[in-house]
Amino acid sequence: MYASTLLVSLLGASTVIAAPTWPAFNWDAAKTDGLETVSEYFNMLAQKIEVGKLMAAAPVCDLSQAQMAIAPQPLEPPSPGLTLKHVAIGRGTQNYTCDTTNATAQPFQLGAVATLFNASCVAATYPDLLKMLPKLALQFNLTAGEDSRMGPTNLIISGKHFFTNTTTPFFNLDTNQYNLGEAGCAKANQSTAPADAPKGQQGEKAVPWLRLNTRVGSTGNLQEVYRIETAGGSAPATCQGQPASFEVQYAAQYWFWEGDSPAA
Repeated sequence: MYASTLLVSLLGASTVIAAPTWPAFNWDAAKTDGLETVSEYFNMLAQKIEVGKLMAAAPVCDLSQAQMAIAPQPLEPPSPGLTLKHVAIGRGTQNYTCDTTNATAQPFQLGAVATLFNASCVAATYPDLLKMLPKLALQFNLTAGEDSRMGPTNLIISGKHFFTNTTTPFFNLDTNQYNLGEAGCAKANQSTAPADAPKGQQGEKAVPWLRLNTRVGSTGNLQEVYRIETAGGSAPATCQGQPASFEVQYAAQYWFWEGDSPAA
């Protein structure tokens, strides 16, 4: 397989010639730099296709070569003995509630809901493209009938992310294509997103980067999960003008680490 063929299969490089018709571009997200983001993505993709044509073989999809970005205030690294199992792009919403009788109250976070798209081979072979994907994903809204692949890419669903209660993020990576496990998690620590992190569709700041530990009962030897390279998702500072419940669009990279030690 040539490198250009790998790009087509992973990232929808054919859409460089034929513009994507699915899903619909979110024009509201284009108020600032949304169109530039999409243009930058396709330009970078086109450059890599040209370079790939000169390669005799595609880069190997070896997750041991993937390098996880370091947070501005570095998160604790993966525990010794763990290996990278999966990298996904999460696209969904951060969910909040507000006390509508108190305009100065801070929004309360209920959790999040996201579709996870398999980006493991992108992480292993094209880290610069991987870095762009959360910002790109935020330019395309998913609907119930349009979440089988992410934006103009060919990244397919590898799982779902949701909360079982307000303190337990849950990841289900068992799908028809993959059987990677599932895990409820607890937050270990967090780091503020970089100052230049992509803002949300209405200018919202990026949510923090996280390190999560899996809870007892997790499967697939999943031990730790990192949420990094976040885009959008933060709530406003106060509840002024907000409804009782609301969602904020976001995207992020999720890195899943596995090992033989019991989950904690």
